[in-house]
Amino acid sequence: MKECLFCKIIKRKIPAEMVYEDKKLIAIKDIHPQAPVHLLIIPKKHIPTLLDLNNKDKELIGHIYLVADRLAKERSTAQCGFRVVANCGPDSGQEVFHIHFHLLGGRRLGWPPG
Repeated sequence: MKECLFCKIIKRKIPAEMVYEDKKLIAIKDIHPQAPVHLLIIPKKHIPTLLDLNNKDKELIGHIYLVADRLAKERSTAQCGFRVVANCGPDSGQEVFHIHFHLLGGRRLGWPPG
C-alpha cells in the first residue's frame, strides 16, 4: 500500500510544523488554516476513515480528545471555546484518508461550517 501524506509526515519524510508528539499521535499546524488556531491531531496508526475504527481504538480516540483539550488550553482557546472536527469520506471534505481531527479556535466560529 502506498504511504499517505500523514504517514510520510509522521515518518519525517515530509516536513510539517509539529506542535505536539507522543507515542500515539502527532499534532501539526494546518497549512491552510481556517481559524487563528488550526491544528491537525493525527494518530500514528494509519486508519483510513472513522468507519474503520474498532473496539481496540477506544483508548486512542479518548487520548486524541485529551490532547485536543491540552492543546486548546496551551493556546488560550479553551476558555472562549474551540471546535474539534473529524471528516469522514469525500462528501464531508476528507482529503487525506488517514483519520485526523481539526482543532479550531481563536475566533468566533459560525455554524454550520463553510
